[in-house]
Amino acid sequence: MSASPPHTQFNAAPILKYLGLPESYEPSPNSAPIEFLHRHARALPPHLLQLFSANTTPKQRTVVPAIRNRRLKYTQFNPTELSVSKAKATWPALWEGRERPGKEQAREEKEWAEKEFLGDGKQQVGKLGSLLGDYEEERESERVRTIRRQRAEHFESLPEEDEESDEEDEDTTSAPPELSPAETEEAFLRMLKEHFIYGFLEGIDYDKVDWDEHWDSDLDREAEERWFDDEEES
Repeated sequence: MSASPPHTQFNAAPILKYLGLPESYEPSPNSAPIEFLHRHARALPPHLLQLFSANTTPKQRTVVPAIRNRRLKYTQFNPTELSVSKAKATWPALWEGRERPGKEQAREEKEWAEKEFLGDGKQQVGKLGSLLGDYEEERESERVRTIRRQRAEHFESLPEEDEESDEEDEDTTSAPPELSPAETEEAFLRMLKEHFIYGFLEGIDYDKVDWDEHWDSDLDREAEERWFDDEEES
């Protein structure tokens, strides 16, 4: 799930044995795992492909067509972790909407209190639910503010560009039109899909998709190529 491969020793022996290849085979799964996956990813079963989690990252694996195809197919099934409500909480810095963060977490906290806590004491539960909901909303808002503040501080620390060029840019560019809430969510979901496919999302389990041959079934390769062509043009 992390951006870097786990600190476990990679063992190429079972992979080479399965494919009937010598230890001297090039490209080597040890020193050139991405090139090796380019050639043999579709020929290996999941339990052997999983070994490559030790010496490759999700971002590196993006260039392997078989893996990229699996990620695209996965996103087409609208997984829960890439839904608007879940993704806003997981990657708040990517969300450009206007509403205060933490609304969804507050609602879930309040529902939990009302359904699971204090038995039949509905009056007390109602008060507790509201209290927990407000607390969760404020806690999530503070987390998002911290992330956005850190992001802003990072950009402020970058070297400043020439002021004259900045003024020229301001003169030649106009502000983009403001998006409606529905358009904002649509743009957010598309960005999430792009970030996932290209291995940029932190804290998500890429291994369960990259190494699962289930996502190869009935894949429309022409549609996949068109999708990536559209991405390059945009």
